Order: sequence, then C-alpha cells, then structure tokens
Amino acid sequence: MLIDLALGPIGVDDYSSESDVIIIPSALDFVSQDEMLTPLGRLDKYVASENIFNRQMVARSLLDTLKAVSEDERDCIGVLERVGRLADDSEPSVRAELMEQVPHIAIFCQENRPSIPFAFSKYLLPIVVRYLADQNNQVRKTSQAALLVLLEQELIERGDIETLVCPVLVDLTAPDSNDDVKTEAMAIICKMAPMVGKDITERLFLPRFCEMCCDCRMFHVRKVCAANFGDICSVVGGEATEELLLPRFFQLCSDNVWGVRKACAECFMTVSSSTSQEVRRTKLSSLFISLISDPSRWVRQAAFQSLGQFISTFASPNSVGQYFREGEEGECNCVHSQNRCSHFGHLKGNIDLNGFLSVKEIHRALADALDGPESDVLAPSSFSLPEPAEEESPYVSPQDNIPEQELYNSFHFWRLPIAEMDLDMELLQQGESVPEEPPCYVSSSQGKAKASAPVLDRKQLEELIENLEPHIDDPDVKAQVDVLTAALRATTMDSHLEDAFLEPRDSQGGNHYDNPFGVEMNCRVVMRNSTLQMHHGDDSELSDSSFSPEDEKKSKHQDVIPQALLDQYLSMTDPSRAQTVDMEIAKHCAYSLPGVAMTLGRQNWHCLRDTYETLASDMQWKVRRTLAFSIHELALILGDQLTAADLVPVFNGFLKDLDEVRVGVLKHLYHFLKLLHQDTRRKYLYQLQEFLVTDNSRNWRFRSELAEQLVLLLELYSGQDVYDYLRPLAFSLCLDRVSSVRWTSYKLVSEIIRKVASCQALLADFLSELVEKFCHSPKWSGRQAFAFICQLAIEDDCVSLEQFSEHLLAPLLQLASDPVANVRVLLAKTIRQSLLEREYFLHSANSHQEALEQTLVALQMDLDKDVKYFASVHPGSTRLSEDAMSTTSSTY
Repeated sequence: MLIDLALGPIGVDDYSSESDVIIIPSALDFVSQDEMLTPLGRLDKYVASENIFNRQMVARSLLDTLKAVSEDERDCIGVLERVGRLADDSEPSVRAELMEQVPHIAIFCQENRPSIPFAFSKYLLPIVVRYLADQNNQVRKTSQAALLVLLEQELIERGDIETLVCPVLVDLTAPDSNDDVKTEAMAIICKMAPMVGKDITERLFLPRFCEMCCDCRMFHVRKVCAANFGDICSVVGGEATEELLLPRFFQLCSDNVWGVRKACAECFMTVSSSTSQEVRRTKLSSLFISLISDPSRWVRQAAFQSLGQFISTFASPNSVGQYFREGEEGECNCVHSQNRCSHFGHLKGNIDLNGFLSVKEIHRALADALDGPESDVLAPSSFSLPEPAEEESPYVSPQDNIPEQELYNSFHFWRLPIAEMDLDMELLQQGESVPEEPPCYVSSSQGKAKASAPVLDRKQLEELIENLEPHIDDPDVKAQVDVLTAALRATTMDSHLEDAFLEPRDSQGGNHYDNPFGVEMNCRVVMRNSTLQMHHGDDSELSDSSFSPEDEKKSKHQDVIPQALLDQYLSMTDPSRAQTVDMEIAKHCAYSLPGVAMTLGRQNWHCLRDTYETLASDMQWKVRRTLAFSIHELALILGDQLTAADLVPVFNGFLKDLDEVRVGVLKHLYHFLKLLHQDTRRKYLYQLQEFLVTDNSRNWRFRSELAEQLVLLLELYSGQDVYDYLRPLAFSLCLDRVSSVRWTSYKLVSEIIRKVASCQALLADFLSELVEKFCHSPKWSGRQAFAFICQLAIEDDCVSLEQFSEHLLAPLLQLASDPVANVRVLLAKTIRQSLLEREYFLHSANSHQEALEQTLVALQMDLDKDVKYFASVHPGSTRLSEDAMSTTSSTY
C-alpha cells in the first residue's frame, strides 16, 4: 500500500525505536494528523523540527504553502512572517535553500500584489541584503545570485535599491571589510551599475569604485575593477570617464599584477568608446601600445586580441553602431544595437520556465564578474596569483556584453546596415588643381551598374591614372589613383580568370547545358593553391614586386588612426608573433580585419591588402575559415572594384579549400555573389556543382546549407541559367538521404518553378522532367516528393492554376493507386488542403472537377484508415510542415 507523504516530511524524531527494531506504529495516523493541520500549522510544526532535512523541506515548499493560502491575505502575511524564522536558522544549508526560493516567492508576490501589498520589500528583501555578508560562503553566494536575478527581473523597486541595497554594498566594500566579502561586493556593484543607471552609479558607486581601483592590499579587488572598468565608463558617460576614471585606468594598466593589466587590455575598447576622439588619439593610443609591449605574454596576448576592436573606435561617428558576436567558430556576426539588452541581459537566455535563473547559471555569471572560473567564485582566496608558465595557454573570455547605455555609442566595430559609401565616385570628383574632369566609371556597393556610369576599359583607366599622377601629392587624388589602380588590376584579373570560369564546350563550340557535371573536377586544394600563386606570382602583371621597400612602407600610411596602432595590427601576421604572443594571433587578426577595414575606409584598403592576402594563404585552416565567414562583409565595405581585384581571387581559393573553410563561403554565398557584376557572377554558375562533393559524405548540413543558398541565388540569375545550372543541383538534392536536406530541396524546386514560369517552353521542359524523375520514380520516396512539391507549388502560388492543371494535375491524381499508403495519404492531404481550397477547382465549368471528385471518392474508400480519414475530413490543424514530419521517412 502506498502512502502519500507529500503533505509533510517525516524526520528521524518522528520515529520510535525499541531495541534493534525500528517501529513506525502510526504512519497512517501521522498522515491524518497532518491532514487535520492548516497549511500554517504544518509550517509551524516543521519549522520547529530538530531535523535539518525537515527544515530544508519547509524552505523548499514555501511557495506551495503561499499558493495554498493565497486567497487569504492574513495567512499570506503569516507565511512570510515565518520566513523570518527560517532566515535565522543556524544551519547554512537551510538558509541557502531559503535563498533559492526567494526569486520564486518574489514573482508570486508581484503577481498577487493586491492581496499582499509590499510583501517582498518588507519581508524578503531585508533577508537577501543581510545574507550578502553571511559568514557561510554558500549562503553568501546564493544571496548574491538571488539579488542579481531580482534586479534583472526588475522585482526590486528603485527606491528600495537606493535605500536598502546600495548602501549595504558600499559598506561591504569598506577598507575594514572581509577580503572575500569586499571582492564579491565590488563585483555585484559592477554588475548592478548598468541596471541602476547613471544617476545612482555616480552618486553611490563611483566614489567607492575609484577608491577600490587603488586598493593597495587586495589585488583581487583591483582585478574586479579592471575587468568591469569599461562597463562603469559606459554608464557614467564621457565627462566622468575622462575626469575621474581615466587616471585610475592608467594606474591599473601599470599595475604590478599581470592579471590586472590583462583585464585592462580586455576592456580597452569599451573604455575607449566612452572618451572623446582627442583623448583616444593622444592618450589611449600610447597607453595601449604599452600593453602590447608588456613584459607578460598574457597581457600582450589580450592586448593583441583587443587591438582590432580598439582600432574600430576611431571609426567615423556618423554610422550606426554594431557589435561583435561570436557565432560558429570563425564566424563573426553583425548584431544590431537595438537587439542588445543590458549588460546582464545575456542571462535571460537561461531563464527557466518559472521566469528566472538557476543558481548554477548565476554562479557562472558571478564567475564572469570576478574574471575567474566558477570554482574560484565559490571559494575565492586572497593569495597572490603567479603568472602561468610560458607553455600554458590562459582562457580569455570574449567580451560579448554591451551595456544598455552604450547602445547609442557610435564607435563600434561593425555597422548594420553598413553605411552607403560610394567612395569610388566621391574620389572621382576632381579638386580645383586637376586640369580636367575624368569620365565616370561604375562603382556601386550593391554590384549593380548605373546607367549613367559606363565601365572604362583598360586603356582608358591607364590614361586616367597617367593624367592624375602629376597631382599625386593631393591626398584625395592619391586615394583616387589607388582606386583606379585597383580597377585596372580588376580588368587584368578578369582576363586571367576568364578561362577558369568558362562553361565546358563541345567540339562545335556549344555549351554542354545538358550535362554540366560532365567535366572531371580537379583537386580543390591544388586548384586553390594555383589560384593563389597566380594572384601572388612574381611574374604576374598583378605583382607589386616593382615597388621599392620605401614605396612599400609609404603605401601603409594613412591618417585615420595613429600609425603605431596600424603597424602593430599589421605585425600580427608576423610568424614571430605566434611564438612570442599567441599561436592563434593570426586568427584574431583575421577576425577583426573587416572592422579595421571599415574604420580605415575604402580609400585606405591598400594598407591592409597585403595582410589580407597573407591571412588568406595562412597554413592554419581556422584563419582561412574566419576570413571565409566575413568575406561578404568585407566586399560590402570595399565596393565592387576592389572586390573584383582583391577579394574574388581569395574567394575562388576558398571555394576549393577544406570543408571547414568552404562552409564559411557557402553560408554567405548569396550575399557575396550579389555584390559582383552580372558577368562575373555568372561565371560561378558552373562551380556550384562542386558544393555537392564534401570531404565527409555524412556532412549533410553542408548540403542543407547549399539548398538554402540556392533558393536565394535564384533571384540573381536568369530563368535560362537557372534551368541550365541550378536544375540538376536541385534534383540531386531532392534525392538526398537526409530528410532535412530533401525538405529544403523541395522548396528549392518549387521556387525554380516560379522562376521559369514566365517562359512557357522552360516551364514545360522543367515540369516534364519533374514528373519523369519523381512522379514515375521506382522509389516511393520519390513519388512522395512529387506530391510534396505539388503541394508547395500550389500553396506558395509558384505556378498559375492553369499551368498546374495542364502539366502536373493528371500525374498527381495517378498517385491515388500508388501501392504505398504514405504516398496516398499525402495525396489526400494535398487535395483536401490545397486543391479544394481553390475556387478554380470547384467551379462547375472546370474540366478537372470531375477527375478531382472521382479521385477523392476513391481515396475515401481506401483500405488504409489514414488515407480514408484525410480524404474524408479536412484536417484544418495539420499544415504542410506537420505533414512532412508525419509522413516522411527517418533522417537516414
């Protein structure tokens, strides 16, 4: 017999023992006694229990008790009053358990505020604040976690924050406070600052923060201040940053503990973003150079990792801010500022079903605040931290959190959307010193030719450059010459690469449209190397070998950022840096290159060109992968001329690289190709087939991504090109072993139908092949795919109903006699959900109405009950995506 003991825990003191026998004489009586007690009575009974487990269970069930008496305001207050008794419990595990429940109880109180006015502020918040100084480490940590959750969920009134919470935290950071408590309280203050805002931070936190930056006894406190320095700067603004905080920041950057200096290097970009351009250029630049040349390898490593981000703060303030965000390994994603929340907002992704965080997640957040692993947070120590051995590799956490106050800062790494910078055209606007106005040439960041801007040929470009060279001393003219030179190189590159992209031709000179896969593919890596060698070859017209060392040095100069910073950035590809700083320093250089390019502007691309080419040929695939993921962003920054000259060869190399690199190109294939001129873009049609071949045949996500990109690419090509080149790819992907790939491919086929629908001949040929390959397929999965595609084509209006009836309706209805029930089920759904919803097929004059009705009657009499059901009833809640999951086969 099972006894439900959920109404109250039974402790050791409730059992009676005699000799060696443990007797439970009255378990049923015990349950009946609890049933006779009110919720408050049971609470009183077990709060007073001598058994620690009972008291823990009481703390854990407080919310349930509160819900049980929620209708009675007096009983609710009674429950909260008894919380105070638990708060005084001598057992730390009971107090910690109580803190675990506080956020849950706070949410309940907020939702029931009419019944329990100000309950949280009066009964619970004082306990949370008191536990911040508890002698037990577990209790203290749990209360800190609970406080941060309460602040994040906005469960504490602003007045209570200012009068109850902030003064206690400031007191806990007093010089005579316990070392561990002081460090933890300072971490909480730094996390709270973006939440409470500028006013409270300046009045209550800023003086103590400045004081703690100079704490001579505790380097842990200084490290916490350094790690969160940028967040405080972002909250208080530029004036307070430059007057009060920068002097402390300079001190921290020269601290005698390497961990403090490393923390300063990691937050340098955020600090810089809060200062004026003058301070950034005259003071912070030299300070950053000192960090790059720091005696500690780990400080130098952090500084180089932040160098590109610091350079980005010199960008023009006229553009919308963007931020770095880590995506897949090697991928840098653009994040719009309006999509970012407060500094602590990243925790919202971990909120559980009840609306707040687990203690484990908050411990992790506290670990971030204290700049150490979770174990260090749970048990911080005050001994001096030695510098790790040279062969060790420290973990450097990414700075991924942007304070709300910083959302409106214009100095940030990426920008979305990237501002229109048709600099090529701007540079062609001649100054007064130029004797004659040169003709315009095409330059569009969208890769579309302007009707008023005819393309110049090679000879015209050479003449234009020659006319401008006497005025090369003018910076604007020099920048214009650089762009025209790039355009000249682009025309040369087109002539070199033309043969590599030509479609295969037969002996009569015709294109092999019928079999675009007939040519044997070369080894991808070999072709990639040959492409790069052609681009970098000493004998090539594109080579810069004619430049003297002095000319080469001059070509790296610009006036956007301090030259010393750019020189240090360019040195990141030096092999010696990998040995003395970081083995992955080239990857960090590649990751920040688009932001540096945006900062320098299109006119200064010549400063970065060699570095980019060096990174593109790096032996580490992670470096090339990083560039592959961002090449489309760089193309948008540089414009079509520079893209054709300097990015297209690199792009071609990536197409033949390892799968880990190719996927970066593939994920943004559409975005890159749409920036190219139409003629150049068309040359890639034949190469798309190479994406079907991967290093690992089980890499189905690669093929799924290809199918998704092909859907986007349809808009870039003509119907004839789509039919000739994308049609075979689509049909091949529709036969993939993995259902996810097939489903995306069905969508691709339906969109191809839409693309070729305007040409009756192409449409007829395409639909005829579709029927032959799928409707008449010997495999049931192929016939099922045909029904899916027909359903998609109708629901998405990819083809007119007249065209559908002419080419696809009759073959579709033939599936009513298919031997496989799954095929007939999908046919029944397609008729009911898609065809019969169209008035076109219900009209009495429609010649196809009779065929539809006869087919439906046959399906309604089917031996399979599922076929009969879907043919008889309109399953309104079952849509296409659900049909797929219910009728398709397994993944493999």
